[in-house]
Amino acid sequence: MARHDKALVLGATGGIGGEVARQLRDAGWQVNALWRGASQKREERDGMSWIKGDALNREAVFDAAQGCSVIVHAVNPPGYRQWDRQVLPMLDNSIAAAVGQGATILLPGTVYNYGPDAFPEPGEDAPQHPRTRKGAIRVELERRLFDASRQGARVLIVRTGDFFGPGAGNSWFSQGLVKPARPVRAVSYPGAPGVGHQWAYLPDVARTMLALLERRDMLDDFCRVHMAGHWDDDGQRMSAAIQNVVLRRSGQRPVVRAFPWWLLTLAAPMVTTFREMREMRYLWRMPLRLRNTRLLQVLAEEPHTPLEEAVETTLNALGCFDRP
Repeated sequence: MARHDKALVLGATGGIGGEVARQLRDAGWQVNALWRGASQKREERDGMSWIKGDALNREAVFDAAQGCSVIVHAVNPPGYRQWDRQVLPMLDNSIAAAVGQGATILLPGTVYNYGPDAFPEPGEDAPQHPRTRKGAIRVELERRLFDASRQGARVLIVRTGDFFGPGAGNSWFSQGLVKPARPVRAVSYPGAPGVGHQWAYLPDVARTMLALLERRDMLDDFCRVHMAGHWDDDGQRMSAAIQNVVLRRSGQRPVVRAFPWWLLTLAAPMVTTFREMREMRYLWRMPLRLRNTRLLQVLAEEPHTPLEEAVETTLNALGCFDRP
């Protein structure tokens, strides 16, 4: 039977943070959401407590975490700006609060931690030798979380492929493959022909996280798990799913084109997001597949929405279809 606890969510206005917050609420948890944009010190709406505060402010995080058994750390600087100056201090505040409360920190993990030496199928304990600045920061995040697990906090890291789904605005799906709020006439695919790629549907990720949190007493104090998600074995399944959904909804089948990496190269010096996207190109040139062996040992099965259903829900949320 599920235990109905209290959680603090940092990043509740974002994609994964928002989805986790809503699913925790719907499962009967009390949810505190720290948000700089709150109009009052504390306001109750949408079945959650929205608390005015900044993840960079330790006192605000401490206050919001009072009585919480879980802290969901799903907050990042917007648009990749000031990553090197803000990401680690924000995590340090969550760690300090979790140690003080004896709470579990839940971190959405990424594949950025891995360099080619871990490919093609890294396990949860694979070496982390990233190629990029962002990857190096993610490795340091996990190192600090490991230390925290020896100081009274517990840690759960759920690593996935690239996000897509409602609310996943800052993603390859919505910034690369299609254009939000526009009919899908073409799919711009970043991967090399024949190279596999892994995707993670946000509602499935949140369901998995919730199920693991309900069983957290079964997990190690520092636990990493991988999700299988949707594996596109030749780089064509996701594009084909988009084509099929659009054809069914609009009667027109979009073409598939190669992503214009040359444009990112030109714009990268001026646009931070493009520079960060370009750094990740190696993940589209080599297959990287996370296996969910450890996850299945705990849950027996992984939540899995059929691909075309997930794609249609995502395109609807992005405003790519006319409203009925």
